[in-house]
Amino acid sequence: MPEIALLMGSKSDLPKLQDTIQVFKDFEIDFTVRVMSAHRTPEVVVDFTVNAESNGIKVIICAAGSAAHLAGVVAGHTTLPVLGIPVQGGALNGMDALLATVQMPGGIPVASVALGGGGPKNAGLFAVQILALSNPELAQKLKDTRKMQSDKVIQADKELQEELQS
Repeated sequence: MPEIALLMGSKSDLPKLQDTIQVFKDFEIDFTVRVMSAHRTPEVVVDFTVNAESNGIKVIICAAGSAAHLAGVVAGHTTLPVLGIPVQGGALNGMDALLATVQMPGGIPVASVALGGGGPKNAGLFAVQILALSNPELAQKLKDTRKMQSDKVIQADKELQEELQS
């Protein structure tokens, strides 16, 4: 049963979300990916959201560009954690999506990640961190992953220093 739902406003967003999906695969977390629009399929969004918790979902990630209302609409219909990924593109190159995602009214929180770059991967990792609060095995995998990241940087620095001394 999926614990994380990744919702996207358009199927064209999928290539930008591959890092999010890869995080779930790397951590062996069941997830579902759906296309639904706050504007074009509002009834589908509300139905999915109000039933998410009873369907085993613990975290909902919403990726949307342009007006980017998906995360806000979802957050308005659930008390589950909602993470927003502002998708780059369009006339304002994602600035509109970023502003729509981070400017939620008090009382209806949406956590937001970076526009482009590491945002999609960080959304996946943030969802894993939320699940790890009640899953010690997952928490240990996160710690191991962080150590591997650190080890890679230390090794890269060591190699650089050796190159510079040659």
